[in-house]
Order: sequence, then C-alpha cells, then structure tokens
Amino acid sequence: MIGRKVPNVTFRTRVRDESIEGPNPFRWQDMTSDDYFKGKRVVLFSLPGAFTPTCSTYQLPDFEKLFPEFQAQGIDDIYCMSVNDAFVMNAWAKGQNLEHVKVIPDGSGEFTRKMGMLVNKDNLGFGMRSWRYAAIINDGVVEQWFEEEGFSDMCETDPYSVSSPQNILENLKREAKAA
Repeated sequence: MIGRKVPNVTFRTRVRDESIEGPNPFRWQDMTSDDYFKGKRVVLFSLPGAFTPTCSTYQLPDFEKLFPEFQAQGIDDIYCMSVNDAFVMNAWAKGQNLEHVKVIPDGSGEFTRKMGMLVNKDNLGFGMRSWRYAAIINDGVVEQWFEEEGFSDMCETDPYSVSSPQNILENLKREAKAA
C-alpha cells in the first residue's frame, strides 16, 4: 500500500446550500479523489459503518478531539470514510458535532473496493463494508498504512487498535523526531 496512489473516484456528497428553502437545504455535489487528497497531507480512516459502537464511541470522537495535535504534525485534514451514503454520513457527522473531521460517503464502496479493503459483513447484517484501516496520504499517495489485523469476510470480531488516532499520532511524532 505504501507508495500507492489512491484510486480516482467520484463521491456523491450532499452540501448545505442556503439558497435552497425548506427543511432540507442541501444539494448534490460530486467530489473527486483529487478534491480530497491532491496537494494536501491528510489522515484517512475508514470503518465498517456510521453509528456503530466502536466508531461512534472511540474512533471518530478521538480523531475530532486530537485534530489540533494532528495539525501540529503537518496534517491538513482528517477524513472519515465509510461504505454509507451521504445522508447517513451527514446525519452521523451532525450527531457527533463534528467541527474538524470531514466525512466522505463511499456509498457504493467503489473507493473501498479499489483500495482492496471491501469485505463481506453479511454475518452482521451489514453487507459489503470497509475493513477498519487508516492511512496518511500525502498529495494522493499513501505514505503510511494502518490496517487492523484479521482482514477477512464474515469476521466475527471488529479489531481496533492499529488504526486508532492515538497510534497514528504516536507514529507521526516518532517520524518527526527521527527526521
């Protein structure tokens, strides 16, 4: 994975538009891989699903809380991706009161599949979802890779340690000291 360019994908997102009246002032906006990754150094973390226990209790809130420390290590943005649609991802972001972490809806799983991280989670009633992983991506190229162990279809467990924000931040700090 390290040294590999991220796949070129178009994401169907929903963005707030004040010119739209009514209770749902959002419009569709296509975003590409380049829009998210070109010319920036970012953390991308991907997880099995919005609103799920580990993701909602630990991973997403901790990335949000630690955002200033990531910035201090040269990270421009932090992106949370899941094989969920834009409506689900936006509702989750709103429910988590996100100010720093940005969500990316990979509704069809195209990006996840092209990254080689799409797994079958039918045993949990999820269908095809992302394996839990994270990466430091520098100008569209994977610089560091953090994949949870046990990658497999129908996995009974949901490992969470390697892709934690604390582990990634520790790696970034170690890298900065060595430079």
